[in-house]
Amino acid sequence: MQNKQTSLKNTGVLFLTATLCLFMMSCASNDSRQYGDVYDPMESTNRAIFAFNEVLDENVAEPVAKGYRLVMPEPGREGIKNVLTNLSTPVNAGNQLLQGDVGGAMTDIGRALVNTTIGIAGLFDVAGYLGLEHEPEDFGQTLAVWGVSEGPYFVIPLLGPSNLRDGVGRLADSFADPLNIYLMNIEEEEIIYARWGVSVVSQREDLIEVLDELESGAIDYYAVMRSSYSQYRNTLITDKDASAGMAAFPDFDDE
Repeated sequence: MQNKQTSLKNTGVLFLTATLCLFMMSCASNDSRQYGDVYDPMESTNRAIFAFNEVLDENVAEPVAKGYRLVMPEPGREGIKNVLTNLSTPVNAGNQLLQGDVGGAMTDIGRALVNTTIGIAGLFDVAGYLGLEHEPEDFGQTLAVWGVSEGPYFVIPLLGPSNLRDGVGRLADSFADPLNIYLMNIEEEEIIYARWGVSVVSQREDLIEVLDELESGAIDYYAVMRSSYSQYRNTLITDKDASAGMAAFPDFDDE
């Protein structure tokens, strides 16, 4: 237990250092890119990782997602997504507060109370029917609201598109999640991995048609994904309806 506490403390120090570096980079950065371009100084490496991810997706993630769709009826898939969203409430509401949106945080808490009780542990989005809509928020968005620039774009092995700001945000959300903290304290980390795995499959199933359409119509699929990710993140940061312009990209630490 002592070793675990030491490890968590070291991780916290590492995260704090990364966040401070990100703030410094944001203040000092003066990119020479043109307006609307995505800053991608590691493009050759990113393309290699992207190709690796595509092989895994084609041979593992997509077949699993299609199998999941085949065996799990739509109401069941919706229920699983509702539970994952409900579990993300503490992190989501915390980021609302950090962004100064008290009303949004109260809506999140209200949604959780309604869906956990009347919605049977979050299986049914009763709150949504009552007009309490879910608004996804993460620490990457919080950093953007605080004025931190996105930094260089990069592709994460297995996870896909990201940038420096969102990468730090993912790490922060993961270690700030009360459920993850509790499960680590009682040495039940396998539940964390199971939750992550279910989230990956659920979100990949949700994107089957979208990604197929993007790939089939793209001359340069890497460039299309890079641009689409940047646009999607910008819609979230400005609190626009992401579904109006494009489908949501997976955010595996958000659920």
